[in-house]
Amino acid sequence: MKIAYLLNTYPAPSSTFIRGEIEALEELGVAVTRFAVRRFDGPLVDPADISEAGITHYLLDDNKKGLLLAALKELAVNPIGLARALPVWLRLLRNARGGVVRHAAYLVQAAALRQETGRLGIRHVHTHYSNNPTAVAMLSSILGGPSYSFTAHGPDEFADPELLSFEDKIARSAFVVGISAYGRKLLTSLARPADAAKIQVVHCGIELDNFAVAPDVAADNFTFVCVGRLCQAKGQVHIPAAVAALKGEFPGLRVVLVGDGDTRADIEAEIEKHGVGREVVLHGWASNQEVRRLIASGRALLLPSYAEGLPIVIMESLALGRPVLSTTVAGIPELVDAECGWLVEPGNHDQLVAAMRTALEASPATLQAMGRHGRARVEERHDRRTLGRQLRTLFARTDAGALDAKATNATAEALTDAAD
Repeated sequence: MKIAYLLNTYPAPSSTFIRGEIEALEELGVAVTRFAVRRFDGPLVDPADISEAGITHYLLDDNKKGLLLAALKELAVNPIGLARALPVWLRLLRNARGGVVRHAAYLVQAAALRQETGRLGIRHVHTHYSNNPTAVAMLSSILGGPSYSFTAHGPDEFADPELLSFEDKIARSAFVVGISAYGRKLLTSLARPADAAKIQVVHCGIELDNFAVAPDVAADNFTFVCVGRLCQAKGQVHIPAAVAALKGEFPGLRVVLVGDGDTRADIEAEIEKHGVGREVVLHGWASNQEVRRLIASGRALLLPSYAEGLPIVIMESLALGRPVLSTTVAGIPELVDAECGWLVEPGNHDQLVAAMRTALEASPATLQAMGRHGRARVEERHDRRTLGRQLRTLFARTDAGALDAKATNATAEALTDAAD
């Protein structure tokens, strides 16, 4: 079986789970060609990500001449496909409330993708996130290219779903993946009733062999580790105030923030404001191996997010036998409960402080028991080998024609006619 993955920015430090998903499929004999719109604009620190960048085909970066030639070729050899795609392209533009240049780029990239996948004999394209990669894959399919499917994660995708034309993208897809029951419920609400059966729950997974259970937490270990892009949605800006409220009770308290991003300056300002420069450490990005080492060195993972899908780092922490302190958003409560962690309302300072205090007061035996529960839960639900098998089955059904793109496009014509 030969398929392609199309991503927006790939590889990237925040999307190593996609690399793991591709590896799981390749271990099962699926040939996967990587496409991405653009390169990550920062440094890649993980050797595996650096290697992935070398085998990824980029549609936009350093390819202006190639895109121009692809557009001219499509005009010459596929005018019927372009005529078929134009009404859908116009609806994408209208639903997005503008962005002509951006959407023109989608159409040109779709032409390039159709031509390249045809040359390589690829019959199906899978994307992650329902924004521009899925728009490009859908347009490519309408042009006469491979069928497509996509995985939606949230939370940004669901903030204003009309902008992303979910109904169209679901209607024309072979299938759609939600990463949690919560995600499937949201996707179903955005689809036509006739398309609800296309939406599958396939949990993201990790390579459990890379996550040996860490040694028990020492009684004097008061370190939390927070892993993720520094951004408003992750809520790291609230950590310094919580640490300030607790450092008098726990002199050894420390929080290590692994990652970087837009809110670094805001977090630094909060650190200075609350006088916790020794207690809150901004580590920056780290390799996968270093992230595992840092999580294992702490007492618990801390992730005070406002918005998430179902974070991979939570699975990684539980796999390492470390409990998780996070928030009651999206799919997180499906994985984290009192048996393996603590949940608080996002942005609630008092609850965050109370939960951190409870975690700091927990005995090593309690933490060990919570770690065992978490590990067992991840083994049951988030083994990437299970993920690979589920996706391979869906791709095989598509390849066999049970979910043929031509059929789904035909059923979607009613949607096109009604909207126009």
